[in-house]
Amino acid sequence: MNEKKKKKLNYEELALFCEQFAMTLDAGLNHMDGISVMLEDAMSEEGKEILEVILEGLHGGLRLNESMENTGVFPKYCLDMIRIGETSGKLDEVMHSLSFHYTREQNISEGIKNSLKYPFIIIGMMFVVILVLVIKVLPIFNQVFIQLGSEMTGFSKGMMQFGNLVGTYSIVFISILIALFALYWFFLRTEKGRTHFAKFCSRFFLTRGLYEKIAVGRFASGMALTLNAGLRPEESLEMVATMVDNDTVTARIRHCLELVRQGNSFSASLVDAGIFNNLYSRMIAVSGKSGTVDKALEKIAGKYDEEVDSRITNIISILEPTLVIVFSIIVCMILLSVMMPLMSIMTSIG
Repeated sequence: MNEKKKKKLNYEELALFCEQFAMTLDAGLNHMDGISVMLEDAMSEEGKEILEVILEGLHGGLRLNESMENTGVFPKYCLDMIRIGETSGKLDEVMHSLSFHYTREQNISEGIKNSLKYPFIIIGMMFVVILVLVIKVLPIFNQVFIQLGSEMTGFSKGMMQFGNLVGTYSIVFISILIALFALYWFFLRTEKGRTHFAKFCSRFFLTRGLYEKIAVGRFASGMALTLNAGLRPEESLEMVATMVDNDTVTARIRHCLELVRQGNSFSASLVDAGIFNNLYSRMIAVSGKSGTVDKALEKIAGKYDEEVDSRITNIISILEPTLVIVFSIIVCMILLSVMMPLMSIMTSIG
């Protein structure tokens, strides 16, 4: 496979692969037969090539995770979980869990993109309207004022001067807009960009709480998945810590890992590390006594999903009308600063 083909699969593609492969295992097929069936149904050339590489590895005597690793398109977490599933004899359960896990990640990713996309569209449209006003409309009104023996003053004059500046240095402003669009594309459309964007948002005071919830939910989901696959708590913590991209939550996970290594119980370590809030910590403490920590973690992951969805929805519901109001006020101020003096002059003439 060439370098272009080795682009990592996105969450949606990973979820689809895991779900389809789990279905073949549920039907009683072995690894090679399952991949062969998926290869027959593959629609894209990229998908066929990936499955062919996996099938070739299986025929060569490699394990499933080793054959998938040869494709270069699967993330390390997915490969590690499949290796664990093979070793424990729970591969079908692991594949279903991975499908659910990556579907959840896709939903979160799409929610964040949507929360940013519509405000950017509104900002762009209103920005164009304001530019048209200051570059095209205000100079016309200024000519009218000059013909009437007056001139623009105050806010309208300042905006017209800004429009003249934009017109004079249009190449510079166009370059800035192109650079901003390139940054938007980099941060939301590339894997490296999304990583940097997530790190920034995890530190920015307005989005820090949301991204911490996302990271804790990801931790709960990953822990439930690894514990269900048969890993010891210490192994699960080590693995899941690498997939949480929030420094604050990662530090708490490392603290929890140290407590477990010191001989504390897993449930008590989770509570003492302060990874979850008081309510969820109580759930963990109770489930630890009954030996159902993995089930409690699944429920907690679901609750965090709901909280993240609710927070994103609230942000969008507040941000969109706020932007419309702000830009509408700016447009009204521009028009009123022109129309009121003009009406006054016309009244005096009349």
